[in-house]
This record gives sequence, structure tokens and C-alpha cells, in this order.
Amino acid sequence: MSATDKLSLRMHTEAEGGSFAKGNVSHTAGQADNDQADNADDSDNERAPRTLRDAPAKSDRTPTAKKSNRRDSKKRTKSSNKDADHSSSNKKAKKRELDAIEKEILAKSEKYQRGLKPTMGEDKPAAIKVRSKKAQPKIEHEKRRREIAILDAARSEMLLTEQAGYLEAEGEMERTYKVTQDQLADSLDINSRAKIFDLKLGEFGPYVMDYTTNGRHLLLGGRKGHLATMDWRNGRLGAEFHVRETIRDVCWLHNENLFAVAQKKYAYIYDHSGAEVHCLQKHVEPTALGFLPFHFLLASTGMTGRLMYQDVTEGRIIGEHKPGYGPNHVLKVNPYNAVVHMGHGNGIVTMWSPRQSQPLAKMLCHKGPVQAMAIDRSGTYMATSGLDGSLKVWDIRNFKALHEYSTMRPAQSLDISQRGLLAAGWGANVTVWKDALVTKVDAPYMKRLLPSTTVSDVRFVPYDDVLGYGHSSGLSSIVIPGAGEPNFDAYVANPFETTKQRQEAEVKQLLDKLAPETIQLDPTFIGRLDPRSRDQRQLELLESKREQYAKDKADGKYLDNEVKNKMKGRNSTAKRFARKRLNNIMDLKKLNEIENAEKKKLESEAKRRNIPESEKGALGRFYDEKRGTA
Repeated sequence: MSATDKLSLRMHTEAEGGSFAKGNVSHTAGQADNDQADNADDSDNERAPRTLRDAPAKSDRTPTAKKSNRRDSKKRTKSSNKDADHSSSNKKAKKRELDAIEKEILAKSEKYQRGLKPTMGEDKPAAIKVRSKKAQPKIEHEKRRREIAILDAARSEMLLTEQAGYLEAEGEMERTYKVTQDQLADSLDINSRAKIFDLKLGEFGPYVMDYTTNGRHLLLGGRKGHLATMDWRNGRLGAEFHVRETIRDVCWLHNENLFAVAQKKYAYIYDHSGAEVHCLQKHVEPTALGFLPFHFLLASTGMTGRLMYQDVTEGRIIGEHKPGYGPNHVLKVNPYNAVVHMGHGNGIVTMWSPRQSQPLAKMLCHKGPVQAMAIDRSGTYMATSGLDGSLKVWDIRNFKALHEYSTMRPAQSLDISQRGLLAAGWGANVTVWKDALVTKVDAPYMKRLLPSTTVSDVRFVPYDDVLGYGHSSGLSSIVIPGAGEPNFDAYVANPFETTKQRQEAEVKQLLDKLAPETIQLDPTFIGRLDPRSRDQRQLELLESKREQYAKDKADGKYLDNEVKNKMKGRNSTAKRFARKRLNNIMDLKKLNEIENAEKKKLESEAKRRNIPESEKGALGRFYDEKRGTA
């Protein structure tokens, strides 16, 4: 066999799958496969010969073959053009889709920005320049890091697939508040149906309650001294004991390991097993408690009317204020800026920071004593109720009343859910309004009546459509569709966290603890830079003082008052202060009086007769000292 025959045989065997090269394939199966391959490749023999011997010479090619090749090339060109057009259209569609996603991400990133930020359509503010060349790159790096963090937070919302739903009526004649919990339970799954329950604890009521930030654990406190903690989702009891003392309020601390109780005489801190950890003797006769999780501060008010701030990590008192409006029973913490809101007996609501002796703001909310208060998590809206029977919604940004509702009896407790539902407990009723913060609604969203009881406290469960409320007969839990946030951030509050995750989160919270000085009405003031120099700031301060002085003088604050005759009572404190103030004012009249007094003094000295030395005698030097001529 020649070399050419060997080469053609090798190429033939490789084209047919190598069945001959392997040598262990049956002849029948190989023959069937070869017949199918030959039938399929008959049309391609002319264009793709399988051996070098089968390939025709250049002279053997006919014009018909050339025309068929041109026709095939044109078909391939048209098909390739169609494929290119299709791919370009796909690219454009993908680009439009990406642009839409990018616009959506930019729109969502606005709520994650902090500080002064431009609105949509406006130019970006000019970059702040500092003198230090070493600090400038650090500032730019921090700025880029913040921008990346904002975009990452906005992109993470694309992974939040859960959506909130509400209870809707089918027709115009139906009302959602007429739907009972029994009717609602028929349409719920087994897990959601188990969240509707009533605990009969009539011996030690009425009860106050509190949920942890992740909504997993429940804290109960009876008026007559009953305390209990539990994992209410699984029905597992944590600790239960009796303090044999009046309990006015309860509050979880940073997690479910510690909680504070406002008892008859002092405030106490207990651990998860019920053991007493601390007795806070500075908190005398407390009636309301509040915890600031980012600052680790426990705030309380009571019968003494004082507002106390205590650091639970160090044990020292951070601030102590006395508003002067008598005993207080209402205290709430703004979750946005950590400002404490206090409701007083004269209808005034004051806002406090631990490092300032005076309130940050005062609002006259009701004509009678304030009974309850609630603040939404964005820090924008505040709901208050008073003994005048009104329930008002306020905009904290401009301190104005938005809407007003009325209840048959004054509401004893208020709460706002994560989705903006407003719940009020009054008498034996619990009423929930939907969209009550933004608009004025005519009818409630849902309501519940529990006969022969008095509602004392209402609380929404975080990250769940559940409302719990304590009353004189125990505790009740109902389902409120659309109340909780459907998606949770595991780095902020994880309802399914393990013991290891809880320990790591606790350490991280302690490392990220904020100073009390950071508590202000506007929390975005932290980190701002003042580009003005020291001399420029002093010059602007002096100019402002001059403008204020000119304005006060134009208003008649520094008028030239005639000196009145000093009569009885001229040495009182107010009179002495007024005279001192008049002495400090240098006006034209006073300058003329001073000038006339100096002239008279000079004239009297000029008229004084000079005594010769012969008339002075032996004691002449004492005479000179007495007259002041020495």
C-alpha cells in the first residue's frame, strides 16, 4: 500500500468517528452508522471532500459550480446580516433595560444619602477644599466610599422579593373594619393562624408589653408585679417571676438578654433568667422607660418630673433634666434622631437631648394632659392623644398639626407600625387606621372589641403583620395585614439569628456606640466641614452682632430714658439691675453730663485760693495732703 493510500485511509477513518481505529466496535452497528453518515453527507461531498484523492482539480471545476458557490455565499451573507441585525437589536434592548435599572437604582439611592444632598435635576454642590494637602485625599476617599456604599444599598433592594399586602374590600358596600379575626383566620395559613391568640391573666393585670427589635421575643409586665419573657413565635417561656411590687412600665435593652422594669420605688435591670442585675436608685418612682439602642442610654421619667439618662455600659448618669411641669407619665424615643419626647400634664410635648439643659423644642399639642404618644420610624410624624378626647397627627419637621381624629374615650396607648399604620387603644377597643399619617381618612382600617376589659398598651410586632395589646384580663394578639415590613436586613435586625450571630452583633453594637453629644434634632450635622477660616468666622460673628444691635436700637430697645426720682424701694434687685444697665449705656445725653461734671470740677479747682507758706504753720503738710495739693 502506498503512502497516499495510507493517508486517505487514515482521513477516512477519522471522518467516520474512528471506528476502525478502535477496532472493537461490531460490524453491524458500524455499518448502520456509516450508511446514515453517507446519506447525510451526500450533499456536502462536492464542497467538502473527505479525502485528498476525491478533491477535484482546478481545471475540472465548471462554471455551474462557481455560480452555485456565489449563490451560497450570497445566502450566507444575507443570513449573517440578519444575525448581525438581530444581535444589535438584542444589544440595544439590553442597553435600554440596563439604563432603566440604573435609573431605578439612582432613584432609590436618594433615601440612603446623608447630609446636604442635591435634589434631582440640580447640579452637585461644589467640593469642599481644605488647606491640608494630606487631608484632601482622605476626604475624597471617604466620599467615594460613601457613594459606593449608597449604590450597593440601593442595588440590594433588587433582591427584596417580598411585598406587603393589605386587606381590601370587594365592593363599595363592604368595609374592612367589619372583618373579624375568625373570618380572617379561615383565609390564613397554619403559621399565621397561630398568631391569633388570647392569654387569660386576669389576676395581675392590666399588662404592659414590649417586643425586641427583631420581633422575636416578648416582655410582659403586670401592674401587680407579674413579669414574664417568652419566644412568642415558638411558644417557649423564658423567665417568669413575681417582684411583689407595682410595675408601671417595661422595656427591652439592646437585645433579649437584658430588660428594664419601672417598679414602685426604683428602676431595675434583669437578665434573661430573671436574676436582678442592677438597682437604679437615681430613677426614683419611674412611670415610663425608653432605651436608645445606638447610644446604650436608658431614659426614664416619673413622679418627680425629672428626666434621667443613664449609660447601661458604664453605669453613670449622662444627663438629668427637670422640665418643671409636674409628674410625667408619657415618654417616647424618636428612632430617627434618638431625641426623647415627653408629654406633660398641661398638654405640652417637650423634646430633649442629654447634653443640653433646655429642651430642643416645645409643642402645645392638647388642651388637657397628654395621655399617649407614638413616633414613626422615619422621625417625620408624631401621634398624640389627650384627655380632651382628640387624637392628633403632627409633622415634626415644621411642628404643625396635620390631621385630627376623635375617639369615644381618650386613647390610653398609641403605636405606629413599620408600614405607617396607626393603632389606638381606648376603653375595650383597639382601632387601626391605614394611611392616617399622610391623609385624613374617614373610616378605620380594622378594629377589635374585647368586652369587659380595659386596654392599657398596644404594640406592633416588627417584621410581622401582628398587633399585640395588653389589657386588664391579660394579653391578646391579632393579625393586621400589611402592618410589618416584609423584608428585613440581617445586619440590623434578624428574626432568625442564632446565638453566635447575636453575640457578634452585640460586640459590633458596642464598638459602634455613639456619644451622647450626637443627639440633635438634625442628625445629619455630624461630619460637616466649615470651609471658613477662623478670622472669617470671627468677622462674620462681629458683623451679625452689629446688625443685631442696630436692629434693636431701631426697635426702641436703647431709648434715652429720663432719670426718675429715687423713691422707696430703690435698692431692690430689679432697681439696681436697671441702674447698672443705664450706667453701662453710653449715649449723647450721658456724655454731655460727664463733660459738664468735668468742667465744674476744673472750675472749682481754679477758684480755690492758694495759701502761702507763712500761713500753713507746723502742720502745713497735713493740710496739703487733705486738700490734695501735695
